[in-house]
Amino acid sequence: MRALLSVSDKAGIIAFAQGLEKLNWEIVSTGGTYKKLHEAGIKVIEIDEVTKFPECFEGRVKTLNPYVHGGILYKRENAAHVAQAKELSVEGIDLVCVNLYPFKETIEHTENFDEIIENIDIGGPTMVRSAAKNFNDVLIVTATNDYDSVLNALRKNINTLDFRRSLMIKAFEHTAAYDAMIANYMNGRFNDGFGDYQFITGKKTFQTRYGENPHQKGALYEFDSHFTNNFKQVKGEASFNNINDVNGALKIASSFGEEAAVCIVKHGNPCGFAVKDTLFESYTEALKCDSISAFGGVVAVNGIVTKALAEKMNEIFLEVIMAADFEAGALEVFEKKKRLKLFSQGGTKLIMSKDSHDFKHIDGGFVYQNSDCICDNEVHNAHKKSKLTATKQEIKDLEIAWKVAGLTKSNCVVYVKNSAMVAVGMGMTSRVDAAQCALKKAKEMRIDVSGSAMASEAFFPFRDSIDAAATAGVKAIIEPGGSIRDDEVIEAANEHGISLYFTTVRHFLH
Repeated sequence: MRALLSVSDKAGIIAFAQGLEKLNWEIVSTGGTYKKLHEAGIKVIEIDEVTKFPECFEGRVKTLNPYVHGGILYKRENAAHVAQAKELSVEGIDLVCVNLYPFKETIEHTENFDEIIENIDIGGPTMVRSAAKNFNDVLIVTATNDYDSVLNALRKNINTLDFRRSLMIKAFEHTAAYDAMIANYMNGRFNDGFGDYQFITGKKTFQTRYGENPHQKGALYEFDSHFTNNFKQVKGEASFNNINDVNGALKIASSFGEEAAVCIVKHGNPCGFAVKDTLFESYTEALKCDSISAFGGVVAVNGIVTKALAEKMNEIFLEVIMAADFEAGALEVFEKKKRLKLFSQGGTKLIMSKDSHDFKHIDGGFVYQNSDCICDNEVHNAHKKSKLTATKQEIKDLEIAWKVAGLTKSNCVVYVKNSAMVAVGMGMTSRVDAAQCALKKAKEMRIDVSGSAMASEAFFPFRDSIDAAATAGVKAIIEPGGSIRDDEVIEAANEHGISLYFTTVRHFLH
């Protein structure tokens, strides 16, 4: 039996080759892989001896040869194929171990296009595809973490069709993701990221308990190991909806940098938020906004959960808690809650992957766009339109309200008082309805919104929302501006003694 080993990532390749050698496999190799194996004392045949042709054009051509691909592709159970292989002196290659040139690593460290081009693998993907196509007869190994399972299958004579088929699927996934990465990079460099095709690839992290509903299947896929690098599932098995809610809560809580922010989310929408001196205070204040909706909700904590905070959170049923980390005592407290899921980032503050683009599925396709960014300076650079100037605390409340509004389903209106959200209306077809719905809920919760700051992620088309805010006792408002009736809105603010700021930036979230 003959194996062809040609890898860019050489981790574990010596042990793998040694394992094959002990099983009496003949090993063929190329370039740097050949050198590494030869220096390790492994008996290895250089690819030139197989191809009967020298590596040429600075290594661009070395395995694109009928002795290589014929050896991989001919069908072992087809008499005509076997006869032709014998006639052409083509020896079978029964295992191909290939991983590809480091294109991703190259584009991460250089803009030099010549270097980037030279790190586009040609021979590697071709060998992978050949071996994958002939998986009935050939083992194709593209992942270093499969070396042990392949050796085990060979040692125990369990190299079954199902096993080879599983490796074949991985191989085609490997080349598809590689080609997609190259195409996306080229479109990003030369077509502003919007070429004729857009390839979205992700690696499966885990299967969710189910999809949006129990009769649906679901799984989490990640870009470039972002989820794996940033998150650790400490406890429980998350559902599809849990992950969506965690994402919404994380975006809001992490947008406050080093501050002790806590966000509570239910069905993708915030129902509580606060930034206080401690995380315990922040959670306590956030819960006051809508303690009813918080039941069964998801909480994102921008910091480390202490035992005291865990005991406070344990007073109600929560589905998921995402935090920078958990103290050992907190984990002990949460162990009592069997249905609770915990996610940790293993740091001191929450961070986001900051994906450059996002997309949304529609019937028959998807819409794709640059990711929205709610910048820290949008409030501080906002244009004052009223006669009255907001106080320092009101500016802080406006900043909180603005960020929460920009990360909440439109139409959205957010009320914040003393650094805690006191009312929110979201996902409404009318902005005035969103404002009034928020106030109605606050009244039901017996929350006093007077003296609060209000934010709308898009402009107010009429002054009626300002009039309603004034009736509720709102003292400061921030919005993008841009309505043909801005003058009427400004006039209303001045009439009611409300400070009014325009950011000039809209943050719809549909």
